[in-house]
Amino acid sequence: MSHTETQTKAPSALLALTELPRALVELGALPWAAPLLATAPRGDGHPVLVLPGFVTSDRSTTILRGFLNGQGYDAHAWELGRNLGPKAIGHQGEKLIARILEVHQATGKKVSLVGWSLGGVMARLVAKRIPHAVRQVITLGSPFSGSPKASNVWRAYEVLTGQKVDDDHTRGQLSEVSAPPPVPSTAIYSRADGVVAWQNCCEEVGPTSDNIEVYGSHCGLGINASVLYAVADRLAQAEDDWHPFERTGLRALVYPSAGHA
Repeated sequence: MSHTETQTKAPSALLALTELPRALVELGALPWAAPLLATAPRGDGHPVLVLPGFVTSDRSTTILRGFLNGQGYDAHAWELGRNLGPKAIGHQGEKLIARILEVHQATGKKVSLVGWSLGGVMARLVAKRIPHAVRQVITLGSPFSGSPKASNVWRAYEVLTGQKVDDDHTRGQLSEVSAPPPVPSTAIYSRADGVVAWQNCCEEVGPTSDNIEVYGSHCGLGINASVLYAVADRLAQAEDDWHPFERTGLRALVYPSAGHA
C-alpha cells in the first residue's frame, strides 16, 4: 500500500495520551484470555528472534518471548541493549545481522523475526540482506512505509539516535523496507495506534505477505492476547507451505479485516 506524506498524519493527541492506560488494560486482560491462547497452534521448535521497539530493551519483550517459548519455539532476545536505531544495530544493520547469523549457525535453522515497532522495520531490512538465514518476518505496529514524520515520536527519534528521518541514508533504508522482503511476512497493526500512523504499518498483500488488524494500543502490542495468538499462528506455518491468516468462525470477531487496510 502506498501512502504519501499529505495523505497520512500522525495519530491524534487523544490516542497518544491514552496509550499507557490502554496498554495496562491489555496487560491485565491476559489472564482472562488464557482460554483463547491455549488454542493457539504449537511450535516446531525453530528459533525466533524478538526485536524490541524504539528506546525499549529486551525487558519489554519478556512476556512475548515467554509465551513463544511456552508454545514450543526457541525464542531469543536480541541482546543489543536499548533500541536506539543505528546506535544499536549499526549504520548498515551489521550488529543485528551478526546476531541473527549467530542464532542461525548455533541452531542450524532459519530464524523467524518478530519485530515490535522500530524493531519490525529493522527486521524487514535485515531479512532483505540475509534471506538465507530468515524464515519469516512478523511486524507489530511497524511504520515501514509512508512518511516517517507520520508519528508522534519522530523528533525524539532524531534526538536519541542522532539520525535525521529525512536524510538520504534513512530515506534509502525506508525505501528498501517498504516493499515486502523475499521471505513470508505478516504486518500486525491497530487502527487505534497512538504512536505511529497505522496506514504506514500495512503490507502490500501478495502470495507470501499479509496484514492482520487487531484492537489495541501501540505500546500494548507485545502483551495483547490477540497479537500473541496471531504471532503463534503465523510462526506455526510450515517453512515450505505458508498461507494467509484465516478469519473464519470466532476469529472473524477478534480480527476485523483482511487484505489491504
